[in-house]
Amino acid sequence: MFVSPEHPCLPGHFPGHPLVPGVVLLDHVAKALRDWRDQRLARVLEVKFLAPLLPGEQAELELDEAAGRIRFEIRRENHLLARGLIEGAA
Repeated sequence: MFVSPEHPCLPGHFPGHPLVPGVVLLDHVAKALRDWRDQRLARVLEVKFLAPLLPGEQAELELDEAAGRIRFEIRRENHLLARGLIEGAA
């Protein structure tokens, strides 16, 4: 996943020191779920943001099913940036 430095959310999210907002990361999770399972994101059961993603940085998003729910992790190299548990729906 990649968020361009020109993304329209960035000027208001810490002007002068932009960080990719968590809601933008969750939007990437929702898109990945749609691509993987053809489901929409129905609920975010838990999410933890552990480190920031800066505009222009490349990160990897991984989805995995666990007990009928879907876990996700977002990593930049070996650094865990975010993790959570979501539910999808048709």
